[in-house]
Amino acid sequence: MRRSLIILLAIGLASAAIVGLTSAVAKRLCAQHLLRPGDDLAWLRREFRLGEREMQRIRQLHEGYLPRCRELCERIAASKKGLQTALDAGQGLTPQVEQKLAEVGTLRAQCQAQMLRHFHEVSQAMPPEQGRRYLAEMQRLTLGFHEQIEDSMASGAPNPHGHR
Repeated sequence: MRRSLIILLAIGLASAAIVGLTSAVAKRLCAQHLLRPGDDLAWLRREFRLGEREMQRIRQLHEGYLPRCRELCERIAASKKGLQTALDAGQGLTPQVEQKLAEVGTLRAQCQAQMLRHFHEVSQAMPPEQGRRYLAEMQRLTLGFHEQIEDSMASGAPNPHGHR
């Protein structure tokens, strides 16, 4: 019974960490545009040495993506609020909390998929080598946050709590 509770808590903590990190990436992408409109892609031009034609197409893709990004960020925020309300009820890991946690996770997965689609589209607007490098980095940033947590919790990894 105690082992099951520890496993459940570890899964809950890992899920919360994954949810938080995915949200941070999505918020950063959305916030970059809100805080520095018109300048948020300057780093892309410099890093990948892109010309005006490539940047024009990428800006077009970026502008088309932002409303979808904002909408999903808003849905995630509302879902997180519902999860927090369920947690604040103080009843522990109830079916309602589990349902809300699954809802947040589903929305985050949708966000990641949407981001990866957008990054792929952007990579196609670049010269092939720069596009491959850009896509690899964006995939690493989008998915990499989860890997460290998952690897640390996987069987065969040293137990982060000092027990087996």
